[in-house]
Amino acid sequence: MAKGNLFVVSGPSGAGKSTVCKKVRRMLGINLATSATTRAPREGEVNGREYHFLSMAEFEAKIENKEFIEYANVHGNYYGTLKSEVEDRLSKGENIILEIDVQGGVQVRDVYPEVNLIFFKTPTKAELEKRLRGRGTESEETVQLRLANSLKEYDFEDQYDDVVINRTVEQACEDLIKIIESHN
Repeated sequence: MAKGNLFVVSGPSGAGKSTVCKKVRRMLGINLATSATTRAPREGEVNGREYHFLSMAEFEAKIENKEFIEYANVHGNYYGTLKSEVEDRLSKGENIILEIDVQGGVQVRDVYPEVNLIFFKTPTKAELEKRLRGRGTESEETVQLRLANSLKEYDFEDQYDDVVINRTVEQACEDLIKIIESHN
């Protein structure tokens, strides 16, 4: 059986990665690997579906045991991708989309050189701020932290294979599907 393809989608918070990946995953039947995090679940999120929600101690034990292909501390919380999530699915010939931060994406390339890295961004930084504020899920302090961090995340764009500028969800879905289908 042929091994599946691995895609990493990264970019600033508010760029629409989650919305687009969710739609594309449904449209193409691609699994979105479930990341682990130490952040608290948002309303409606379910452990094991959106994320594996772990305590700081649980996450750090998994780091110590080298159970992640990548992890980072982002906005004061750990996020990471468990090796078991990726290896199991790829070995079954499944394509996988990892939706992770930019540092994690670069780390994945070290483990899986054949990965396709896809950078998501909004048309403008003003649009990014508008989207972050429109969520209504973060405090002003968190919005400011995410905005500051997003400027740093743009520095990684040139290390990615493809860029999707998310003007509309429909257009971003089409662009992501074209990228994925070009690797099948």
